[in-house]
Amino acid sequence: MIPRTLESKLRELTGYYPVVVITGPRQSGKTTLCRATFPDRPYVSMEALDTREFARDDPRGFLTQYVDGAIFDEIQHVPELLNYLQSEVDARPEPGRFVLTGSQHFGLSQSISQSLAGRCGILVLLPPSLDELRAFPSAPDDLYSVLWQGAYPRIYDRDIPAHRWLADYTATYLQRDVRQVINVGDLQAFSGFLKLCAGRTAREVNLSALGGDAGVSHNTARAWLSVLETSYIIHRLPAWHLNIRKQVVKAPKLHFLDSGLACYLLGIREPEQLRLHPLRGAIFESWVIAEIYKTYVHRGVQPGLFHYRETRGLEIDLLVNRGERLDAIEIKSGATASPDFFKNLQQFPNRLGDAGESRRIDNTVVYGGEESQQRSYARLLPWRDVQRISVEG
Repeated sequence: MIPRTLESKLRELTGYYPVVVITGPRQSGKTTLCRATFPDRPYVSMEALDTREFARDDPRGFLTQYVDGAIFDEIQHVPELLNYLQSEVDARPEPGRFVLTGSQHFGLSQSISQSLAGRCGILVLLPPSLDELRAFPSAPDDLYSVLWQGAYPRIYDRDIPAHRWLADYTATYLQRDVRQVINVGDLQAFSGFLKLCAGRTAREVNLSALGGDAGVSHNTARAWLSVLETSYIIHRLPAWHLNIRKQVVKAPKLHFLDSGLACYLLGIREPEQLRLHPLRGAIFESWVIAEIYKTYVHRGVQPGLFHYRETRGLEIDLLVNRGERLDAIEIKSGATASPDFFKNLQQFPNRLGDAGESRRIDNTVVYGGEESQQRSYARLLPWRDVQRISVEG
């Protein structure tokens, strides 16, 4: 197992709450993290049908086997157990008794809010960040390989070809997770929808256009997009609203949380294809935002991330709200710095001034090059150092 940033927060929350829940996409490393952090704790997987039936048919009898606590993996398979777990931890509220994992955030969060509100801490584990991936001996060192392979740990831990593993992952996701969350009669239609979303990574969400291209209704597109978001395939980056006269776009941006999965769905078969691919910049933008997103959630912090665009041109790829300060970040896949990289960052402070905002703005350009520079109005940050944006905050 590679060291995971979330481990320290997991240990911290088990000192406060009788139940800690770790959610996130399948194969992000939740089980490995829990078992490595608590090696002496009994481990129970709800994937096993006989275990699942026991927990569902005789929940009280099931829990009596684990009075001193346990790790319950993939708890979303037996949401009914959470009602009985509530009574158990109310009777014995010692911190850290139970650690639960689950892959379907929507169903899991609903059950938790009904049964364990106030009794549990909730954490999110995404595939490893770039810094975490570097602990694997087989981790790539060039930008296009990093983007193309993505970050799911099994690709690196088992040395499975990324394209092969992502094909199997996609098939499993469609066949199992999607069918468990919603009643999709035509998985081929959903598969096409998933690929259309990959083609729209780093673009604003237009449900009518997306549904029309997929041959489904506006409401179906909305529901399917929610499935992708609650299973941590995508993230919708909300728009930053300013009280100014200029017309500001309010639609969220769609970003894939794993660049390798986006590349697979787009039919990109090798890293070198990315170099001249028309979506290279979009894939790089989504990767940067996912990396920054991970640095927050893996420390147990809800990130305040936004994008900004006016209908007449001014756009900021990412705004990080730090309270008394804003980080304005432009994301450029080019390896050579250009004056155009900084143009929007130079104009944006005037917009804040028009809105009566007096907060300090720290400007950064993350780009596909290797050199770091500090200019008078912004710093230029190479892709390898992207996590410094969050860590230094």
